[in-house]
Order: sequence, then structure tokens, then C-alpha cells
Amino acid sequence: MEKVLASEFGLSTVNDGKTNREILQRMLDIGGHVIIDKPGTYDICGMVYIKSHTTLEFKEGSALRRVSCEGGDGSIIQNRGAVTKEYDTDISILGMKLICNGVDATKQSVIGINAQIGLFYIKNSVIRDFECLDLPTWAFCIQICTFENSVIENVHIEGMKDAVHYGPGKHFVLRNALLRTYDDPVALNAHDYSTSNPQLGWIEDGIIENCTELDQPETTGFFCRILAGAWLDWREGMMIRNSDTVVSNGRMYRAVMPADGKEYISVTRPVHKSGVEVLDGIKWAMTQDDNVINNCGCRNIHFKNIHLKKHRPVAFCFHFDNDNNSHSYYPYADAPVQTDITFEEIHYEAEIPYFIRSTTPVGNIKIINSDLSNCKMRFADRGVDGIIYNTSHVTIEGCRFTGDCDIEAVEGRDLVLHSKKNTFSDGSRLELVGNIVED
Repeated sequence: MEKVLASEFGLSTVNDGKTNREILQRMLDIGGHVIIDKPGTYDICGMVYIKSHTTLEFKEGSALRRVSCEGGDGSIIQNRGAVTKEYDTDISILGMKLICNGVDATKQSVIGINAQIGLFYIKNSVIRDFECLDLPTWAFCIQICTFENSVIENVHIEGMKDAVHYGPGKHFVLRNALLRTYDDPVALNAHDYSTSNPQLGWIEDGIIENCTELDQPETTGFFCRILAGAWLDWREGMMIRNSDTVVSNGRMYRAVMPADGKEYISVTRPVHKSGVEVLDGIKWAMTQDDNVINNCGCRNIHFKNIHLKKHRPVAFCFHFDNDNNSHSYYPYADAPVQTDITFEEIHYEAEIPYFIRSTTPVGNIKIINSDLSNCKMRFADRGVDGIIYNTSHVTIEGCRFTGDCDIEAVEGRDLVLHSKKNTFSDGSRLELVGNIVED
């Protein structure tokens, strides 16, 4: 692989951000092994595109620092296929230290890419030895969507928004992560707001291991949001609001509207092949014409060796949105079953009332060799007409309970509990509430 050295192209710690961006883009256009080979902090303004078969490596002591300039408020790195919807392959970003410097990624070159680093239509990607300690409030740090074979490891991310945000894809690893964020440090968002996922689909076959969430006084969200969705084929007269999805003419369309809760009556079928078209006051964005589906969620995900040090209401949430930004379950759609989720060696090190909360149908959940203290698991009803809840199977094995813990399945939800080889400290208990049968 050809080496492309930044020092030979004039990348410099004394250049302005626009000059450095232009130089770095020329290097990435060559591709191969692009190396920031001299220590120092390099200002950069605007976005660079990385193409297939390219490794971008930052040697120790080097960093990119975002600075403001006209038109420079989008992502800092995207792959070229994000725009063309053609898969890039074999892209690596190694040793990167990102200093956001108060500059957020508020401008989207592709609807739904909402991140400092956004990879979309990507196969065989690696982000390793990454650091960002000042993530602002608007955009995620790392976003991966429509992917196969993603590795993110040895990362330290702190700030306000999601640290690692997955959209649809399969075969991924997130490991060795130190995380401190106001919002979700890990998001498995098969569905999402129209401005927060460029496509919708299943997230499958993943490992999330050796991750620690550090404490922070303010919080929203969950340690991990496991977000599902379901929608209908378009029909005349259906009510539409922001982020709703429909299938029409073999394509998927999303309503990109203000998050004000306003509803619109859709009379005109969306049929455009690309881009955005306004019909009946609804701004329809053509989202995807491949992998056209009517629901999505997460399955076959393994969490292992997770240390939860942050005081937040819920650790892991199997979730349907239902607010002005999005209601991810359209009434009477075919609800997805999120299943085969394993929690192994989960360590409670903070006050987190709910270990698991579910408003989506779930299948098999395993909780193995974990430390659970004063926590609840609640299998609830989202309260939207048409959801059919299957029977859930929860296995709890080799866990250590302290304090008062309970599992609740509300009316309309049935749960079978498989429990064995668990231990309870003095005075601790596990109470079963609602429609639960012990096997």
C-alpha cells in the first residue's frame, strides 16, 4: 500500500483550517496509507471524503482541531459512497484524536448523517485508538449506517451527544470503550428520527464488550438504546407526522418535517425516484429503494463486560419512539420482535432503577454472570394501537443479586422466566409481578 505522508504535502500546524482541509483531501484522493506523520494540532475547517482501500493514520501526538469557517459545519469525515449510495470497502481510521473545539456538525450533506464521523454504505471498516473529549450537543461522534463488518475499538469519547451510533447493518464489534456522554453512549438505532438515520433496517450479529460508562451529573437516554420501528404501505388519507415512513412504488419514503407534533393527511402518493418532493404539505425524502421492508429492530447482539457507573433511569431499553420527533411504530403495522440479546458480566456500579425496560416485542433475552443491585426489569405496553406482543423468554443464570429487584410483565405481555444458579445476598430478593411463568 502506497504511503502518503502529510509532511510532504504541506499539512501544517500553522496553516488555517481551510488550507489543511484542502491538503488532506488531496492526500485522501490518492488513497492508500495516508499518514499524519508529525506531532501537533492541525486546524481543519469543513469535511473531507475518504474512499475505498484507504487507511488514515494519525501518529502519536497528532490531532485534528475543528475551526469555524463558512460552510464548514458538517461532518469532518465521510466516505465517498455516503453521497452516491455505492458501497465503499476497506476503510480504516487509526489513532485519531479529534478536538471539536465548540464546532458542531449541524449541516447534513446527506439527510440522516448526523455525526462528526459518518460512514454510510460501508463494508470492512475499522476505527481504532480514537479519542474525542469535547463532543458538542448536536451531532453524534461516530455514526455507522448500512454497513457490513465494522470494528470500533480502543475509543475514549466524552461530551453531550451519542458516542457510537449504529444504523442498519450486520457483523460489528465495539470493544474497549471509555464513554461519558449526556445522551446515549451506545445507540443501536434500527429506526430513528428522519434526521438521525439515512436508512432504516435490521441491526444484527454484534458484540459490544469491555465498555465502561463513566458518571456525569446530567443525563438523558440510556446506556444503550435498542430502537425498533414498523410502518405501513402508503394509502390515501393516512395521517402523517414528522419522521413517519411509508412504502410506495417499491421504495421507502420518510416525512422530514418540523418536530412540532403536527399531523398531515396524505392524499398524493410519493413516487419520486430520488431526493425530496413536497406533496400535500409533506416533505417526502426518498430514503431507500433497496432492502425495502416494513419493520426493523435488533437481533443477535451480545453485551459483555459492561461497567455502568452513571446514574441514569434505564440501562438497556428496547424502545419504540413516540414523541414529536418520531413515533417509530405506526398503528397496526407488523411489529418486529427484537430477540437473541445476551447480557454477560454486566456490573452495576451506580443507581440505575431499570436494568431493562421494553416497549417493543422481544423474544429471547439471556442475562449471565452479572451483578444486579436494586434494579427492575419492566416489559411494558407502548400504548399504541395494533402492537401484538409475543411471549418473551428471559434466562437469568449465574447472577448475583443484592437489594430488592423485580421483573414485571404488564397486562398484554407474557413472559417465561428461566432462572438457575443465581445467588442472593442477605435480605435481597427477586419479585415477579404480572404475567410471568417460571420454567
